[in-house]
Amino acid sequence: MTTALHGFGLGLRPQHYDALLAGEARVDWLEILSENYLVEGGRPLWMLDRMAERWPVALHGVSLNIGGSDPLDRDYLRALGRLARRVRPRIVSDHLCWTRHAGVQFHDLLPLPQNEDTVRHVARRVRQVQDALGLPLVLENVSSYLRFADDTLDEAQFLSAIATESGCGLLLDVNNVFVNAHNHGFDAVAFLDRLPRGAVRQIHLAGHSEDARGSGLLIDTHDAPVPDGVWSLYAEAVRRFGEVPAMIERDDHIPPLADLLAELDIARRLATETLAVPMERAA
Repeated sequence: MTTALHGFGLGLRPQHYDALLAGEARVDWLEILSENYLVEGGRPLWMLDRMAERWPVALHGVSLNIGGSDPLDRDYLRALGRLARRVRPRIVSDHLCWTRHAGVQFHDLLPLPQNEDTVRHVARRVRQVQDALGLPLVLENVSSYLRFADDTLDEAQFLSAIATESGCGLLLDVNNVFVNAHNHGFDAVAFLDRLPRGAVRQIHLAGHSEDARGSGLLIDTHDAPVPDGVWSLYAEAVRRFGEVPAMIERDDHIPPLADLLAELDIARRLATETLAVPMERAA
């Protein structure tokens, strides 16, 4: 049985193994990329065991394919279950997207049509995953650069309906909200206000890039420091959702651990300052 995360964490990256184990890094928990540790042995699992001895762990996957049309991969679920029993994660999460079709894994987090059919499809698969793992599942909002012609729900309605219909929690990637709000022209703060407060279990903070081709799109690269606009939106998320565990996520151009810890201190300060002011918006 999982228990909640608390405080502020980092996405665990191999570049930081030694620095984390050598010092007293001010980190409350670590999130690991599940697929990196679905192995029978070797250094990755050995290092993970050392990390799990010192910090609470969240499992975060990228290949569950929760929205896809292929059957759920039972071998993957069995391996994920073994990993969960090994590290006893506080949260098990993946992305609200599709990643595979006709047995081909695309290694990308592809957006879903936002309509009631998709809600029912995903909710059914969430229940199957939770039954297989014996653990609750948390799903992350993804970035996108197009909308489907048969969308009947906007993104906030879609996320809310998924959480309500399936009973899953939400992992709120604030950077992805910022990127989508820019790309699709919606109000990011109003978006946050329309999500169910009790469903948000975890927050990701990351950076993004502008499309080098000059399209005007923002691209979810997670390869840069958290920019001012995302920090401002994070403060709004804290006003809305309260003390939700938050972390810095960096997937490329990995800096020294000290740089990420400095960003984590910004998140702590913003949360403390924001929570000192009474929340005004109702659920």
